Amino acid sequence: MVGADGEQLGVMDTQAALRIAGSADLDLVEVAPLARPPVAKMMDYSKYKYEQAIKAKEARRKQNLVVLNEMKMRPKIDDHDYETKKGHVERFLKQGHKVKVTIMFRGREMAHTELGRRLLERLATDIVDIAQVDSPARQDGRNMIAVFSPRKSAVQPRGGSPGGRPAPVRTP
Repeated sequence: MVGADGEQLGVMDTQAALRIAGSADLDLVEVAPLARPPVAKMMDYSKYKYEQAIKAKEARRKQNLVVLNEMKMRPKIDDHDYETKKGHVERFLKQGHKVKVTIMFRGREMAHTELGRRLLERLATDIVDIAQVDSPARQDGRNMIAVFSPRKSAVQPRGGSPGGRPAPVRTP
């Protein structure tokens, strides 16, 4: 048996260990059931569970979740549509997400895949200050795919109000 502050109390009967733990207003918790003899420890089990939950919550908070957003385009995209899609890509990158840009080819467009490659290169040069190319343009069947990841300097800190608007100020 192990005491509340980690000292060895020695080998003892289960009933005696329960009496000692009860007199100290602590729980008797089996920590190594496969050991011979089994090892038990006196502790406040609810406090232990609470501390474990806090540690798990802290670990989840420090965890970095990678999100991959996809933006689809066609090789004959109009300038205004391109600017709109580029704006979406920039927004995703500033939020810290990776972006997969897919150029979809249909029919005879497959004969002119260089248009799609040019489009992806144009996008890469337009967003070079906020993104880096993780995976350069590559053909995958009828699609051409490139993956961009945000630069550390371009990522906006999370928090604040949604949509990037300032939060309303309430006066009492």
